[in-house]
Amino acid sequence: MEQPTRADLEDAARIVYRHMAPTPQYAWPLLAERTGCEVWVKHENHTPIGAFKVRGGLVYLTSLRAAQPCINGVITATRGNHGQSVALAAAKVGLRAVVIVPKGNNPEKNAAMRAFGAELVEHGEDFQESYEYAMAQAAGQGLHPVRSFHHDLVRGVGTYSMELLDAVADLDTVYVPIGQGSGICGMISARDALGLKTRVVGVVAENAAAYALSFAEGRPISTNSADTVADGMACRVPDEAALEIIWRGAARIVTVTEDEIRDAMRHFYTDTHNLAEGAGAAPLAALLKERAEMAGKKVGLVLSGGNVDVGVMREVLAP
Repeated sequence: MEQPTRADLEDAARIVYRHMAPTPQYAWPLLAERTGCEVWVKHENHTPIGAFKVRGGLVYLTSLRAAQPCINGVITATRGNHGQSVALAAAKVGLRAVVIVPKGNNPEKNAAMRAFGAELVEHGEDFQESYEYAMAQAAGQGLHPVRSFHHDLVRGVGTYSMELLDAVADLDTVYVPIGQGSGICGMISARDALGLKTRVVGVVAENAAAYALSFAEGRPISTNSADTVADGMACRVPDEAALEIIWRGAARIVTVTEDEIRDAMRHFYTDTHNLAEGAGAAPLAALLKERAEMAGKKVGLVLSGGNVDVGVMREVLAP
């Protein structure tokens, strides 16, 4: 897949801004003290669904509806944020949305998806099983399959990267969490579209390291499981189209442990009073891991979402 151009991203922004305002980016002094850097946080936890994915859903389904006006509905799979995005966007353009989630999925994300209008179905033990089931069900139910990685999703979520890179000059490095890859591919596309030299660093969980393994080996590598508190990064089968962009445009991928993710979730709360789900906190965890190398630099962190369930956050904040 060709990465989105500046024109693609600007067209996507026109769709996104019909439904939401740009999110803020702030430099937090306590995070600067903790990391030894000038740290700018891109607050994608401030979108209408509390996560960056809403942008991709709006662009994908608006474009789909325009291209196929007689379509009846869509089907997808998710651990939560992608499903909320599809549900909200489907309601905006007048489409039915069926969302498949794995058994035992975050109950609060499930409730949010239903509130946005999704028909929720539980199937499979993890995201990959849910995803394969959703794709297999599409034709039989007469629904359009919304995959987890697509050009329109990338150009949609890439609008937050354009906002950050336009607003904050001379960022040395930006840390971006990797789930299925749309966020980091959007950041790489925006960086290249703006002609900048900012290094883009991906972040994965040690327990869901498929993209880190694939990046290191130069070929797609799947894992047998993806059991992590960062459910937005719980990927065990990487997308080859995403990998092509990441191989070309990422400086490196940092792997963080479960404890490092939990610590970063707590730091976001104490230092900024923002809730960060595991994937949203992972960039801070990676920066802290590389604190010595990044000392004194100007760094961006993508707080990709704040949709953490009560039980997990209670454990994270417990002394």
